[in-house]
Amino acid sequence: MQVSSRRLNRTIESQIYKMLFGLMADIKDPREVKIVMDDLLTSSELTAMAKRLAIAVYLDKGRSYEDIKNHLKVSSATIASVAEQMGNPGIQSALNRIKAEQWADEVSGKISDLVKKVLPR
Repeated sequence: MQVSSRRLNRTIESQIYKMLFGLMADIKDPREVKIVMDDLLTSSELTAMAKRLAIAVYLDKGRSYEDIKNHLKVSSATIASVAEQMGNPGIQSALNRIKAEQWADEVSGKISDLVKKVLPR
């Protein structure tokens, strides 16, 4: 989709962003988010967004540009663009949520393993 160069009325622009962000915040089920995103975004737009998030995760883990380029099939320019945003609150919030989920999955797995060892079958 090509974005028009004609500027939207600021009130309308504010309302449509508020509607979009409110919708995304209200959806709690990842499957429903996928359905909505699939219908709102083209495949290319969705892939670009997902790759940008993955780039941020890889950069946060200290991966090299070359490694990121090879794994995600992105350009150095795209990596640099994401790298410039790494200190921004939105990226940091996303990374913190991802880290918290990964930590919870890790702890949950360890607890399950421990329970299996302690409880007789």
